[in-house]
Amino acid sequence: MERVTNLILIDSDTRRRATISHMLSADAIHVEPFENISELASAWPRSGVILIHHEAGAVNDLVEAMARYGEWFPIVAFREDPCTHNIVQAILDGAIDYLPWPISSGQLAETVRCSIERAAEVGNAKLREVMARTRIERLTRREREVLGGVASGLSNRLIGEKLSISPRTVEIHRANMLHKLGANHTSDAIRIAIEAALVH
Repeated sequence: MERVTNLILIDSDTRRRATISHMLSADAIHVEPFENISELASAWPRSGVILIHHEAGAVNDLVEAMARYGEWFPIVAFREDPCTHNIVQAILDGAIDYLPWPISSGQLAETVRCSIERAAEVGNAKLREVMARTRIERLTRREREVLGGVASGLSNRLIGEKLSISPRTVEIHRANMLHKLGANHTSDAIRIAIEAALVH
């Protein structure tokens, strides 16, 4: 017997939530409908793929909520007549797929299944990236510049020359940067910078 797949649906439109739930019931896909991210946060799921109706900032808000919970679920965004900008923004914010609405039940079910397979590959890496970016957002511009220099293998003296500040000032920024990142060693800070895609 085919394993039941869990779909977490976030959509403020009651009628559309009912339509999607009905469409997927025949495909062994269990739908958990939520009106918004706050409602989801009050009953955080154990597993599944999130299908979210895409409005400005929705995917980004959802990714931030997942970072707070330390759980990553693959996100598929959808909306009526999406333009290229909508799709690109959602993918940059963390969605792994994007669908136009309306969509056939077969296409929707297939997308959900593909997303589960892809999630196994990208899930943990994506969560680490989101969490690392959240930490780096705590840094001042100068601390980020020092972190960039450290991650590039530069000494305090060379970082100071590059930023036109003294090695002692670099040391102070470096200590503050490590503290804010929650890093015990420089190697931890470099790992966080790499995970946040600050350096390649």
